[in-house]
Amino acid sequence: MGVAEVVVKDFDSFETALRRFKKKVQDAGLLQEMRKREYYEAPSVRRKKKLMAAIRKERRRQKREKEGY
Repeated sequence: MGVAEVVVKDFDSFETALRRFKKKVQDAGLLQEMRKREYYEAPSVRRKKKLMAAIRKERRRQKREKEGY
């Protein structure tokens, strides 16, 4: 997890600098990381969520395959 840093030049407006900062934060994935760490999640729960996501992904893939996409 990196630090989002924006160098503000003399001619930059606050809105422009803020927009660039928000973009860097989003690209770095900081908000998703913060949401993930907001509450403690036991390793067993993490594994179960990961397994369920893989099952959903596979079902979607099979459904698309079946429909001929």
